Amino acid sequence: MNKSIYRISLVFLLAISLIFTGCSNTSKKTEANLDEEARYTIDENTPAWKLDKQENTELTWYVNAEWWNKDYGNDTITKKLKEDLNLDIKFLTGDDTKLNTYFSGGDLPDIVTIFGGNTKAALDAESWALPLNKLADKYDPYFYKVAQQQTLDWYKLDDGNTYGYPSYSNTQEHYESGAIPGNDAFIIRQDVYKAIGSPDMSTPDTFLAALDKIKKQFPDLVPFGFKGFSAAGDAGSLGASFQNHIGVPITTSDGKWNDRNLDEDYLTWIKAFNEAYKLGYLNDDTFSDDGPLFEEKVSNGKYATIMASGVAQLYTFLQKNLAAHPDQKYIAIDGPKSTVGNEPTLTQSGISGWSVTYISKKVKDPQKAIQLYTYLLSEEGQYLTTFGVEDETFEFNEDGKATLLPEVAKLQQDNPDEYKTKYRLGEFWFFGHDTFKVQHGEVEPLESTEQIQAWGTPYLKPQFVIENIDPDQGTAEARSLTNINSQWATTLATLLRVKNDEQFDQVLNDYKKFLDGNHFDSIVKVRNEKMEKNIEKLGLNK
Repeated sequence: MNKSIYRISLVFLLAISLIFTGCSNTSKKTEANLDEEARYTIDENTPAWKLDKQENTELTWYVNAEWWNKDYGNDTITKKLKEDLNLDIKFLTGDDTKLNTYFSGGDLPDIVTIFGGNTKAALDAESWALPLNKLADKYDPYFYKVAQQQTLDWYKLDDGNTYGYPSYSNTQEHYESGAIPGNDAFIIRQDVYKAIGSPDMSTPDTFLAALDKIKKQFPDLVPFGFKGFSAAGDAGSLGASFQNHIGVPITTSDGKWNDRNLDEDYLTWIKAFNEAYKLGYLNDDTFSDDGPLFEEKVSNGKYATIMASGVAQLYTFLQKNLAAHPDQKYIAIDGPKSTVGNEPTLTQSGISGWSVTYISKKVKDPQKAIQLYTYLLSEEGQYLTTFGVEDETFEFNEDGKATLLPEVAKLQQDNPDEYKTKYRLGEFWFFGHDTFKVQHGEVEPLESTEQIQAWGTPYLKPQFVIENIDPDQGTAEARSLTNINSQWATTLATLLRVKNDEQFDQVLNDYKKFLDGNHFDSIVKVRNEKMEKNIEKLGLNK
């Protein structure tokens, strides 16, 4: 599914961690009592929703996103969900202010979905949520057959319990499956590449020589483009994405956190890009070509080459260019390579996932709540939320792959708004997973991105060990890191445009002094401590 709109909203939604003040207030509701016996006979080999005969249960489910569709029971997915679980759901939505009101008053909905597993709300979950493992032990042990153990371990808090379960959590197994598509790549217009002789562009010298040919043969194009920088400290596609592309290690030789921004291999390429700027292969507009401006130029094929990050989110614009000019299709090539022999180490969604869903201590029916988790995580629930109902929206082909019925596929193409309202396929994402559709469905490849994503797949490597290692929000270290990130984005933009090597060294030295003046050593200490915890969670220290 296309989650780009949702992910854009994530920037604003994560602000909850700045205003979340605690969850231990008294409440008008009575906290759920896990001493209550199950109303059915537990069977670890049968999901509890098939055993529970209670009808007309209603749960309230708060989603911290105002754009979430609150309708229930009218589309294919929620109609089937209501029928199978004998469950009505009243969805509630809002922003961070509303969520903070729930927390401060203690009058929480039955189920709560937030964004970010490293926010204060998530880290304090034991004060307001029920442990999923205890709920499963008591009411639905089948949960363990459908939940990812590595994900459960990852979200385990210091008390040994797991309270939240994420969407789009990729485990080591998913990375090894080959079902996760690459999402970052160095791409070039195929007509341009052919015209300049399909040269090697792996070293700084051959890269610059290729850009020189492009500038001479295609004077109306920008020889080299990239996603621009932001004032919030985002270094665009020349930051972490490019570091992954040339394989800059995420840890030092002794297993500590590696400051990749100061890696010599990386800085060698930054100097090469600076040389490209001085030779006129980059222009000043490129540095501000973010958002609509960048996307418009992609749509019009104005960049000869692009260091692209988030290829899935660029699909619409790559497709527009392809539709208008088939010969201008962008393709992925190896492009810049490590000057010290490192292989690319691309990454995708990590084990932390995206949204995280909790069962609150105020839940009216904890038995039904954990059944909902089990149902949606099961293959049955995954087929439902991804493809719908067999013979109603999809059928299995001779290879056993789910394929949408012709009329459903036609509606998706002709009227996507009606398609979303009527079927809601791919929209009910709380326990969704990117790989399910690839592994279980007959998926039509997207012409403009198929080759690009396929190029990156073999180079995908998880970076679980450095997930969620930044200082906790609200701490002095977190405030320092905000300043440092912003300063690095400014520094990188300056390094790319300096006039000579002396200026390059001076700007870099000024940045290093800025690190010293903003307690960077304390930030590194926090990151290393959190990495140790991650290593323990992942079982890498055994």
